[in-house]
Amino acid sequence: MRGRERFGKFAFLLRVFTSCLSVFPARILELLWSLSSIFDGPVALGLRYSILKTLAQGCGDNVFIGKSVCIRNWSGLSIGSNVSIHAMCYIDAAGGVTVGSNVSIAHQVSLISFDHTYRDASLPIKYNPNEKATIAIDEDVWIGCGARVLSGVVVGRRSVVAAGAVVNREVEPGFIVGGVPAKKIGTTS
Repeated sequence: MRGRERFGKFAFLLRVFTSCLSVFPARILELLWSLSSIFDGPVALGLRYSILKTLAQGCGDNVFIGKSVCIRNWSGLSIGSNVSIHAMCYIDAAGGVTVGSNVSIAHQVSLISFDHTYRDASLPIKYNPNEKATIAIDEDVWIGCGARVLSGVVVGRRSVVAAGAVVNREVEPGFIVGGVPAKKIGTTS
């Protein structure tokens, strides 16, 4: 049975469970997220989905969240339907992260929507203010394992980010990008 079919079969139970979780404070839900993070079975997947649905700004149907996914600044995160985020990904939505529908994010991907500044020389770099900028991942995108998508980036529809790429500027729709920094290496058509 495929993920969409399995989700459809249990959608009602997930909605009820999500409603029950909505009465808990965010700190408790984040603790439950951490505890469920070490497990991979259907109960842990359902718990992570329900917590995501409760804490994120938006979350569609049939969203798979693998083991050990770390999410920071939940309220800035919006995810469409039919999305998979595989194990050990790191998402910091301080500046906002939007993921469209039908997106696959492979393991160990980082989405970081802020950047350190270093303009104030009287302060160590680590104490300079951060600049925030939204990451927007359009529909029908595949982000390969170990890729890094940095603040202010838009990844266009039906694009591929190759494994290990560091994306620091816009990816036009229908292109494959790879490398450090990422450059166009092909098309998806």
